[in-house]
Amino acid sequence: MLRLIGSHYHFRRAVPVVLQACLGKTEISLSLQTESKFLARQRAAALYARTGEVFHKARTMQGRFSSKELASLLTFQSPVTLEHEVMAQEEEVTLTPKRKTIKPREKLTRKVVRKPRSTKKKLPVLMLSGALMQFVLSNPNASTDTKEATQRTVALYIRAFGDTPVSDIGGSQAGAFRDLLLALPATLGKGKSSLTLQQEAQRAKSDGLPTLSNKSVKNHMLRLSALWNQMLQRELVAKNPWDGWHFESAPKTVRRSWTPQELTLLASASWHSALVPEPTFRLVTLIAAYTGMRLGEICTLRKEDLQTHEGVPCFMVRPHAEENWSPKTEAGTRMIPVHSKLIEAGVMALKDNTESDYLVPGLDNSRQKDRGATLSRAFSQLKTRLGLPPEITFHSFRHTVSTQLRNATTDIREIWIDKLLGHEATHRSQGTTTYLTSITTANLRQTVEAISYPETAFKKGTF
Repeated sequence: MLRLIGSHYHFRRAVPVVLQACLGKTEISLSLQTESKFLARQRAAALYARTGEVFHKARTMQGRFSSKELASLLTFQSPVTLEHEVMAQEEEVTLTPKRKTIKPREKLTRKVVRKPRSTKKKLPVLMLSGALMQFVLSNPNASTDTKEATQRTVALYIRAFGDTPVSDIGGSQAGAFRDLLLALPATLGKGKSSLTLQQEAQRAKSDGLPTLSNKSVKNHMLRLSALWNQMLQRELVAKNPWDGWHFESAPKTVRRSWTPQELTLLASASWHSALVPEPTFRLVTLIAAYTGMRLGEICTLRKEDLQTHEGVPCFMVRPHAEENWSPKTEAGTRMIPVHSKLIEAGVMALKDNTESDYLVPGLDNSRQKDRGATLSRAFSQLKTRLGLPPEITFHSFRHTVSTQLRNATTDIREIWIDKLLGHEATHRSQGTTTYLTSITTANLRQTVEAISYPETAFKKGTF
């Protein structure tokens, strides 16, 4: 019955077949002279009744209407539309007396005032990958470790649930990710796999494999929480769904020093890795045992980092901007005199090797970004094969050096030990913090030479 043509509504009604010859029309179509659907319905109802009267009269007539008669029958549009225009205005005045009434125009139309379209642009949807790039990877103040660790966590989430708008990630999604992480095998990422994370979790359950530790899962959640806190401050998200989760704290494994028997067992063990040459393994463990350096610090040493200072050969642990590497802390940038046992083993000749720019050869074939990663994994496998306890790790060499020096009978000051190991000074007196500007190389050399091991602790050989 109603049809919108252009901006105005029209009334249409089909003429019954038996009356089409009488009226000379197949349908009656009239403009309702309004843009308002409400008025159009009222006028159409009145016209429907009026056309019904026309059809009734046509049935009582004999013959066909003349053109003049038909025209007179169809001249009811104006009074009908005018009548309902006035009725609508009166009703509007009654319902909203404060509004100004609209006077009927000559053509019985009413101006429609359209609201201007909002010029406010909708903010683009921020995806999780975009948030990672904007607030972590592009942040000049974020450390390399933070960037890489957060990138791994976000990659796990996207692998499991896809790249999602951050506004769509709530508590249920955070909980689902947490549950999935707790079910994943501990060896995830240490080999090639075409399985989805959900399939990996199912495989770990069916095969009874060890799963990710609570500490690892907690670290993943904390990285996402830190990312969300930045967005929360910028009001890009309403809340932080990664905050407030609790994890059962497993008994912490306390690392300890090597015993002489354990060092002898390590020295007598056959090396098994095809990715790391045995001489490289022996060299790295020897340097760790006589310096207390971390594995990453040893593997990142370059040939120019072996220098002579005040007549004493020294390792220089310092940042390397070309590979975006720096010591773990500010105190980690330091100078370590080369122990006499290392000189006897031929460490000084490493500067002459042409195999690599690094001081320690044999690790450049590793596909890992961290040069020490492959050696670390191979060392862990060897330790397990030898039946060494969890408290013994590669880092235990650092514990051994610290323990030996703090129990030394020679006159070694605590601050010299801290300087050698790259620790923040444990002795915070005014004299230490204000007046001490440097520690002599001779004092550091005296500290290093206090490190000693049984003859059976390391295999004899040169490098």
